[in-house]
Amino acid sequence: MVEVTADQVLAALKSVQDPDLHRDIVTLGFVQNIRICEGAVAFSIQLTTPACPVKDLLKAQAHQAVSEIAGVTSVQIEMTAQVRGRAASGEALVPQVRHIIAVASGKGGVGKSTVSVNLAVALAQSGAAVGLLDADIYGPSLPTMMGAHDKPLIKETPTGVKMVPLTCHGVLLISLGFLLSPDKAVVWRGPMVASAVRQLLGDVTWGALDYLIVDLPPGTGDASLTLAQQVPLSGVVLVMTPQKLAGEIASKAVAMFDVLSESGDRKIPILGVVENMSGGVFGHGGGQVAATSMNMPLLGTIPMDSSVCAAGDDGVPAMLASPASEAAQAFRALAAAVAARVSVLTYESEQGVPTST
Repeated sequence: MVEVTADQVLAALKSVQDPDLHRDIVTLGFVQNIRICEGAVAFSIQLTTPACPVKDLLKAQAHQAVSEIAGVTSVQIEMTAQVRGRAASGEALVPQVRHIIAVASGKGGVGKSTVSVNLAVALAQSGAAVGLLDADIYGPSLPTMMGAHDKPLIKETPTGVKMVPLTCHGVLLISLGFLLSPDKAVVWRGPMVASAVRQLLGDVTWGALDYLIVDLPPGTGDASLTLAQQVPLSGVVLVMTPQKLAGEIASKAVAMFDVLSESGDRKIPILGVVENMSGGVFGHGGGQVAATSMNMPLLGTIPMDSSVCAAGDDGVPAMLASPASEAAQAFRALAAAVAARVSVLTYESEQGVPTST
């Protein structure tokens, strides 16, 4: 019998390229724990996110490459994932969170919170550890959309008194809406908003998370400014509707994060654009036009679907209420695109490659 070696397996696997990182899976360090027994080959491929959109493709290509080695009788591949955090300073508020992703919009009414909720749930369904922070101080809606009605527990920790986030649909959730009376308006000036955002970050037992999704208030106000200054953002997801005007307003949010990048010590990448409520009375295609004009990817297109809104009102995200729907599939694709984009930027940061938006 022809003896098969680990070197042969690695050489064969060098032909398998990650299409996002543009490197082979051996060079990237994905191939681990090679075992060979009389022609039976087994190994694991550890990806940078459980939401990897090309996971099945990489597994199939790796299986084919190793199967072609003379003497190989069987190939067994275990697909695993470990999210790599971006190297950045100033993470004292949330030291165990690998990536903080802000969901922003230039104006209200574009479904930003709906995107935040379903993005978080989709990432959690992929196997990632996910938190969701409702930073919309003036109009916190995530408790209703996630069906969360309990108050967060308060506990003593070695670093002081902390709030314990609720677990909803596999996602850790915290919101100012848990702490305020629902029938009273929040009339706060900038310093109070900034303080609230800091507390929702630092005075919560988030624990070890792969992704913390932050639902920002619309526009370019104090909550966005505080978030960008207090923690290293892995990126911003920009939500808009298909109209041309929505794209023009969304560009103002991009300009804000560009200004914050220039005035601070951290680059704030814009991960890309999401066209929400696509089709119907709003038309479609404006997201791609805006993304192209701002030189960034179109991360996803979420179809106009009244059931998505109804699911949010019922406290069950559309991802779970109608898992086979076109909208749910679009949210899953969005989660994969966001995770892939974050992985690419993390790899570029590790390699010293200048980060682009």
